[in-house]
Amino acid sequence: MKTAVLGTGSWGTALAQVLADNDNEVVLWGIDAAQVNDINENHRNSLFYDTELHLALHAELDISCLKDADLLLFAVPSIALEETLKKAAAEVDKPVIVINVAKGFHPVTHERLSVVIRRFMPAEKLKTVVSLIGPSHAEEVIERKLTVINAVSTDPEAARTVQKLFSNRYFRVYTNRDETGAEIGVAVKNIMALASGILTGIGQGDNARAALITRGLAEMTRYGTAMGGKVDTYLGLDGVGDLIVTCTSRHSRNFMAGYQIGQEGGAEHFMQVNKKTVEGIFACRIVYEEARKRGISMPITEQVYQVIYEGKNPETALNDLMMRELKPEDH
Repeated sequence: MKTAVLGTGSWGTALAQVLADNDNEVVLWGIDAAQVNDINENHRNSLFYDTELHLALHAELDISCLKDADLLLFAVPSIALEETLKKAAAEVDKPVIVINVAKGFHPVTHERLSVVIRRFMPAEKLKTVVSLIGPSHAEEVIERKLTVINAVSTDPEAARTVQKLFSNRYFRVYTNRDETGAEIGVAVKNIMALASGILTGIGQGDNARAALITRGLAEMTRYGTAMGGKVDTYLGLDGVGDLIVTCTSRHSRNFMAGYQIGQEGGAEHFMQVNKKTVEGIFACRIVYEEARKRGISMPITEQVYQVIYEGKNPETALNDLMMRELKPEDH
């Protein structure tokens, strides 16, 4: 089977290399000529890595390269997914499995990304949807360091197909059927990673981070189950697993964005100069608005929202969290 990876960013490139390592047919489609040429001529994606890529990897600027693909892997930011789906739908001429690896929500409708895919990929061209998500940094996958994630789908057969395509000695894939819970978990953890970075940026230590991860998991579970997810999902790879990796690593864009905001004592400058995709910034607004609408208690998300969108000082936000009404842990 042929897989077309849409997006020549760090994650798309790393996942394409996993497929190439497994002797699968794969092509990368990108819109940046310099990146495409770098992959094809130098076997590198120098914008992101100093690592030599699998010699079989090649990239294309012409989107017609995905016409005969059996699987389409969308490695684009959540805000670009709708537009990219429309472009892909115009090219494919047979039903395909769509794999999504982004972690977020539709910026306007607040829909989960699998829902977005089903809305914009015509039914006659879509076999099913699989989300390939979990605790992972592209910077480690490209170096073939051990990684374990989930193929999440309501279609168990499609999840097993993706599982087999990607699994090898350094990249292990489990399957999970809780599409709602998993997609929410990997999006909400980005908000917590922002919070973790902010804590570090203002000089807090391991005690604070441990508390943040633990209470962040409680908040994630509360929100996810209210939206239809299963509790067990949040104790797995797409819950606590992804939460740990993004709240503790400088590979995480969300953590590093929070760190800069914490160091600068606010988000104003960061929001003015940042040019990278930081999914937690988008997710924070969406989850904050949806939680308020439904009456779901999300104190960490609320404080991160106020720091990013209302100009609140991070130290003040932390103090407000710590001085909330005292209560039992299970509340």
